[in-house]
Amino acid sequence: MVFVPYMHSFLNKLKIRHNIFVINQVDHYRFNRASLINSGFLESGNDTDYIAMHDVDLLPLNEDLDYGFPDQGPFHLASPELHPLYHYRTYVGGILLLTKQHYQMCNGMSNRFWGWGREDDEFYRRLKDAGISARYLKPNVCLLTNPNTLYVCSLHDPAWRKRDQKRVASQKQEQFKVDREGGLSKLRYNVDSKRELMISGAPCTLINILLDCDLDETPWCLLS
Repeated sequence: MVFVPYMHSFLNKLKIRHNIFVINQVDHYRFNRASLINSGFLESGNDTDYIAMHDVDLLPLNEDLDYGFPDQGPFHLASPELHPLYHYRTYVGGILLLTKQHYQMCNGMSNRFWGWGREDDEFYRRLKDAGISARYLKPNVCLLTNPNTLYVCSLHDPAWRKRDQKRVASQKQEQFKVDREGGLSKLRYNVDSKRELMISGAPCTLINILLDCDLDETPWCLLS
């Protein structure tokens, strides 16, 4: 309710044509951000040439941020030098712009990461394996007054919904591996519903997704 009208207004000011897809997981499995991004990529159709993998709880505050076509390679707008939580050099989560061609070259993201975290670290290794280098935001781009948020503000309220960061034993063994076979090509999902919405005058497409889980491959998609 906050993200869509804010981003629509922000991108219009930058004169960037855009479609906003909100991908919502409605199955009974654990949250799987990577599979949702994969399904959003496939559902976005053929009339878009690049994507912004954009967490819904991050809002840009500076109109100097470049949301344009990433013709020089994937562009990370949640730079580790500026992010209030993630300060390591290879971080590519939060907000990442990349062409559809580059996303396909990586076979998308791994579907093996159920629960919160680690999927973006694995995606960094996919980019590297594909010979694709990510560009990062320069710290002097963001001159904002709040040193705790810098260029983004976070809408996530941990008191309302805690992030599922639990790791079972078998999952811990997997979390630092590169999934060289899985990705877009092995994504299993169904569209439960697809609706065109207007939120405070801003258009978006809300897609409710039912993910499928192979319990033999990733039994940690369910928590006992």
